[in-house]
Amino acid sequence: MSVEKFDLQKVHEKFTESLVEEDDVYVDQYLEAFKELYKFFQLMGTVFGFVSSDVKEKVEILEKLRGKENAESFLTIRTMMEYERESNLLNKKDYVSGSRTLLRLHRGLDFIQEFLRRLGELEGDGKTNGVCQAAYNDTLAQFHPWLIRKGATVAMYALPTRDQLLDKVCADVAIAIKLLPEMLSVTRKVYDRTQELYTKYDLHGLP
Repeated sequence: MSVEKFDLQKVHEKFTESLVEEDDVYVDQYLEAFKELYKFFQLMGTVFGFVSSDVKEKVEILEKLRGKENAESFLTIRTMMEYERESNLLNKKDYVSGSRTLLRLHRGLDFIQEFLRRLGELEGDGKTNGVCQAAYNDTLAQFHPWLIRKGATVAMYALPTRDQLLDKVCADVAIAIKLLPEMLSVTRKVYDRTQELYTKYDLHGLP
């Protein structure tokens, strides 16, 4: 089954819509943006196999929390953290924490935005494996065991040039390159807000 091409514009729109007040993020729109990013991982095939299956699982967990009777408690990242902390759910053994689940997506977002940022700085015929490796080493690698790090590094050797990669995953390469800076700008806002909330509630170390 073929996967729809990755839409940078949709990621930009959904992350923009996710920004609420001055320091919070709507969960639904965050997840919609991530489902589009998931297409990027899928289109890359086995190269990003170390992250794509995890993204799909985490998005589904959070969507289920948004579908429960107390869905309002999970409306934003802030309300979710406050609800789970005040209800003593963060370390409850038989409870799947939304805050812990979203932390995994948050770390993945750090990697993908860093990779796309470096990708945008390449010439059209520039090789992408080096920038992907550097982005991975600076972000997700610190949370992965040696075996996953090794497998990811090997898979990245097969990455093509910038234009070949964009042609594979995007419907229109020229539009994607034009939109990339705006998309990365709003993605950084979402990432920074989320990072600050995890710091505020001291949840970076969730197991």
